[in-house]
Amino acid sequence: MERIEVESVAAIIVFAASSENGTSDDERARIKDVFEGLAGDDDARVLAAAHRRVILRQTTLEAEAAKLQTAESRALAFELAVAVCDADGALGAAERAFLERLRAALALEGGAASATIRDADALAAAPVERAATALPVHVPVPAATAPAAAPVDTVGREVDASILRYAILNGGLELLPQGLATLAIVPLQMKMVYGIGKAYGISLDRGHIKEFIATVGVGMTSQVVENFARSLLGGFAKKLGGKTAGKLVGTATGAAMTFAATYAMGQVAKQYYSGGRKLSSVDLRAIFSREVERAKGLYAQYRPEVEQSARNTDASQILEMVRGM
Repeated sequence: MERIEVESVAAIIVFAASSENGTSDDERARIKDVFEGLAGDDDARVLAAAHRRVILRQTTLEAEAAKLQTAESRALAFELAVAVCDADGALGAAERAFLERLRAALALEGGAASATIRDADALAAAPVERAATALPVHVPVPAATAPAAAPVDTVGREVDASILRYAILNGGLELLPQGLATLAIVPLQMKMVYGIGKAYGISLDRGHIKEFIATVGVGMTSQVVENFARSLLGGFAKKLGGKTAGKLVGTATGAAMTFAATYAMGQVAKQYYSGGRKLSSVDLRAIFSREVERAKGLYAQYRPEVEQSARNTDASQILEMVRGM
């Protein structure tokens, strides 16, 4: 896409993130930080400018849609908008109205648009109690490092292996060109947290898991927005013609950040649920920040597995994988 189209897609993403009436002030602040934090060069400043233009009401959804000249760029904009709207769960009435307005502005065929929404809704509503299936990588349970005379924490080792598998899988999804691949990241994180709670004898529901993730400081919508913003900077939009399964188009930075966020979230959940849920929100956020930095260091070690996971992931099977069927 041309630079003006990249800026337009970024603006449409911001419109999508603002379409839900219940978006919290914290989430809005995170999204603002995403765009301001990426503004390190000319390309990144384009995205920050798009965010400001929308927030200051200096543009309209229709004006941004009109800048997209190709069928591929219009389809991409709609797919990313659907993914952002669906990031925190199935679409509400306000979000559905927004997407219909966007579909009309982009002059997209109704059947294709409905199929995109249907797939996104299915990902967002995937049952958390079913573990993801057909994981494209295998990470063995780490060997015990405790002295032979000490008891081995078998549950902890298995939880660590599960966290690493999900981190590798999500990092790999970040490298795929399909927007719905990125949308699968949050449901997979929710499955991971559910599995960790279950390992320590705690049954969690979707509401509790979403509350836990928000308390840790990872916004669902802002996380998806950040992934897409990095993808736009990393050449995602420049390679629309290469949307084949297993083709790596994302950036190493985006994959590393997703790997780190997933790994850190898992480690926070492990400490929280294994310790009887006694940690405060301040403690949880402090642990998360520490574990993110540790996971960034681990990424170089596991980058080959992340890239292999992406190559082995068939985007057409992502929905079945997330559903756990």
